Amino acid sequence: HVQLVESGGGSVQAGGSLRLSCAASGSTSSGSEYCMGWFRQAPGKEREGIAAVDELGVTMYADFVKGRFAVSRDNTRNTLYLQLNNLKPEDTATYVCAARDTTWCSLASSRLYAYWGQGTQVTVS
Repeated sequence: HVQLVESGGGSVQAGGSLRLSCAASGSTSSGSEYCMGWFRQAPGKEREGIAAVDELGVTMYADFVKGRFAVSRDNTRNTLYLQLNNLKPEDTATYVCAARDTTWCSLASSRLYAYWGQGTQVTVS
């Protein structure tokens, strides 16, 4: 079982930046080699995948990211990061980190992820 705790959210003006962190503890059926990802959900909208990274550092991004966000992980610290740059008001949402029970990453569906954090709020004005 994996526990995930996010931090780093806040309120920023358009064009600003934030760095989100997600501290992980525990393990999955694949041990410590599992995919981790970031999702976000705005009020009245469906949860959408942002980015994911495997334990080797191989990343994938949703098309809407367009180079503004960067995902990374520090396996020595069991921490996942999401650097948010050039933020826009439409980026306002609750950002949630998640982990799969496999090393293979995908953003096809949030249902592929077994473990979820509580989320951290990002507000852009």
